[in-house]
Amino acid sequence: MARIVRRNEGQALGLPGRNATEVASATTGATSLTVRLVEIAPGTTTRGPHVHDGFEEVIHVLEGEGVLKTDGGDHALAPGDTALVPPGERHQTVNAGDVTLTLFCVFPVADIRPGTRELESWDSA
Repeated sequence: MARIVRRNEGQALGLPGRNATEVASATTGATSLTVRLVEIAPGTTTRGPHVHDGFEEVIHVLEGEGVLKTDGGDHALAPGDTALVPPGERHQTVNAGDVTLTLFCVFPVADIRPGTRELESWDSA
């Protein structure tokens, strides 16, 4: 049966430098995906680089401008852009503008925590 999850019903995540809300995942009854809404304010301390082992991440920009830093280089992000980060690639999304960067992120697993590694810096692996 279909279920509507209102944004205020999502699980607020304690990720550094951003407001992240998980609106669909195993917690809400999803069996094969996770959806997060992420807001990164201008000038905030960002979350460090991280890696998703065994699954990709899709990042769609709803508002604002940013930079997706990856092993393959830096990529400018603007509203309407969608980035596909392959499994195992270090990445970090930062706000590059004057307004909040708002992202819609999708992962093809119901719980990303077991496959996500947070890194101290770009030098750590």
